[in-house]
Amino acid sequence: MRLMKQGWLALGVVLSLGAPFPGLAADVKTPEKKLDAPMGLSLSVKQIGPVTQVTDLQIICVLKHEPAGDQYIEAMQDFNDKQGGLLSSLRERGEFVGELGETFLYTPPPRSITPKRVLLIGMGEAKDVSLDKLRLVGRIALREAVRLGAKNVSFAPTLRDQGSTLIDVGEGDAAVVEQMLLAYDTEKRLQQQGLAPKFNLSSWVIEAGPKYFEGVTTHVEQAVKAANEQIKQRVDKPYVNATPAPAR
Repeated sequence: MRLMKQGWLALGVVLSLGAPFPGLAADVKTPEKKLDAPMGLSLSVKQIGPVTQVTDLQIICVLKHEPAGDQYIEAMQDFNDKQGGLLSSLRERGEFVGELGETFLYTPPPRSITPKRVLLIGMGEAKDVSLDKLRLVGRIALREAVRLGAKNVSFAPTLRDQGSTLIDVGEGDAAVVEQMLLAYDTEKRLQQQGLAPKFNLSSWVIEAGPKYFEGVTTHVEQAVKAANEQIKQRVDKPYVNATPAPAR
């Protein structure tokens, strides 16, 4: 009996240390693809949802409230349920409508989800969802993350989880990432010229469900390349070309 207990204890240690024995749960890792992003930013696509992602700031997109009833599917339903219906309460009371560009920042209820803070960004009417609107969301997301001083950011569009199928998931994520990187480049240029406080993002994670992971990765890789090319072509001159007139 004593030997048996010691054996189980040893196995417990092996599992906790993640030893490389085939078939053990410790070997299972969350799929994540790291990408070569500019400005020293750690950018990746990760097969995870906004409920269990460990991050300083979790960003999700929210369609405009539908009085007849909002759709909450899979990840969105889980996100709402784990927080005791917080999201649906805000929308149904008209306190966060989800107009295009509208933002709402909050701290999740204790022991609900793992992100430290959540930022909701409105997408407007479901029928009007477009890549241009997602590009706007990308710029808003980056600027809000910098303003909040969030070093580790995770982003999930969650449009499929609200019943929207107008935009391909990979193309939508790519639109967000391209504009996020361009906005971050602008932020770094402002910092270099003393026009913004020094701040560095450490990581930006794009969250994707299992059936979209590969497609999102492919499209986001292309978006990173496109953003890099645009950054190279940007005018490399100071924003302020002359000494400003003194304030009166």
